[in-house]
Amino acid sequence: MGESSDNDAFFDDDLPAFAPGALVRHRRYDYRGVVVDFDMSCGASDEWYNRNRSQPERDQPWYHVLVDGSDVITYAAQTSLMAEEAPAPIAHPLIAYFFAGFGGGRYDRNDRNWPGWQPPPPE
Repeated sequence: MGESSDNDAFFDDDLPAFAPGALVRHRRYDYRGVVVDFDMSCGASDEWYNRNRSQPERDQPWYHVLVDGSDVITYAAQTSLMAEEAPAPIAHPLIAYFFAGFGGGRYDRNDRNWPGWQPPPPE
């Protein structure tokens, strides 16, 4: 106990806080959403990032989030999100495309690949 194993070096200490299917809320803009995918650091261009009003640190997990009650997909930093306190299904036209169902306060991600980083409008 308390000893380091060879596997410890394999895992990053800064694992993402939210997995695909997790329900989240944006701290500043208060929208609810579901995480579809994530990047371990900001994959946006410098141009997009510099237009982003909040400009959270780039070197942290960033999440692709389907926003409840709209057809919007946002790209938000981990520090901008918190776990949704009252997990309930969200309404978004891509839910059935990326998720197999909802249960236990989260969505079950299917095996459809996320198409990669797409430039959303700045926050």
